[in-house]
Amino acid sequence: MFWPMFAVAVGFLGLAVLAVFAVRVFVEARRLGRQVTEAARRINRAAEDLERAAVSTARSVDAL
Repeated sequence: MFWPMFAVAVGFLGLAVLAVFAVRVFVEARRLGRQVTEAARRINRAAEDLERAAVSTARSVDAL
């Protein structure tokens, strides 16, 4: 009777460990998603700045 109870206890502990890891993966995936969103926003802002600078440069060249 000891071995079946031991197997059930080990199985339960295994599932508990997997649940903890699943929660950690979920939290890290959400954090990565926020970082990707922030990086995309910064890239878009830099692209807009570059476009404005290119237009300004083109006007300066046309003025010459």
